[in-house]
Amino acid sequence: MKLQILGTGCAKCNQLTAAATAAADRLGLDYELEKITDFMRFADFGVMITPALVVDGKLKAAGKVPSDADLERMLQS
Repeated sequence: MKLQILGTGCAKCNQLTAAATAAADRLGLDYELEKITDFMRFADFGVMITPALVVDGKLKAAGKVPSDADLERMLQS
């Protein structure tokens, strides 16, 4: 599984990174993490507001840090 965090490195971006990796760890998932900070690449995913979470190429969340339960659901679907 590939997790991509799109953001500028702000506090919420870091919070999303920590929450997403913690959720993946709790679920016992094998994943690769990539942080994307290039604004031009945000557009590739249709992201206009950060932070954003992309799982296996699919945008799952943008503009907020989802709850732990929501993150687990996103990673399982």
